[in-house]
Amino acid sequence: MKFTSLLAAFFLIIIVHGQEMDLPYKEIPNYPEDYTSGNIVGRMIDGLGYRYYWATEGLRPNDLAYRPSEDGRTVLETLQHIYGMSEMILESPKGEPSVRPKDFTIYTFEALRENTLKNLEAASNLIKGKDADQISDFKVTFQRNEKQTSFPYWNMLNGMLSDCIYHAGQLVLMRRANGNPQNPKVSVFLGKTRED
Repeated sequence: MKFTSLLAAFFLIIIVHGQEMDLPYKEIPNYPEDYTSGNIVGRMIDGLGYRYYWATEGLRPNDLAYRPSEDGRTVLETLQHIYGMSEMILESPKGEPSVRPKDFTIYTFEALRENTLKNLEAASNLIKGKDADQISDFKVTFQRNEKQTSFPYWNMLNGMLSDCIYHAGQLVLMRRANGNPQNPKVSVFLGKTRED
């Protein structure tokens, strides 16, 4: 019986570790050969993905509940907010509206993390290689009931994309304040985590 429990725990660790390895942005992918508009925006999304990956790596239940002030968001609420914006970052190049309101409290931490990273990777892949004219066709469209409101893609850059980068920094700060700092070997400049 003890051996069976030990074997089951071993396989669970392997499965969890394997799932963790499948998540994008453990490191930033190689950079494109040229500086087209799409490649620049895609690289910005990749940079966000890397920051988010490491800001959320190893969060504990008490980190998720951490709230820096009475009126501030918890770490989990911040993750829900980032996830909602990651959907918008993906919907725009797909030509889909962002239907609101949505309830993001239904997702577990693991689902929020995985889906956010996958949304960012998919958005980056859709945008890379696009030229300025193609990007100018992207719209940020909000839909509430039957009403749609659209904005140029510029609003995505200074809006959701910049906001997600800002909130990834907040996650790093909040987890440090809660006694669980981010891996100190993370290098956002290199887009890789030092192994030394």
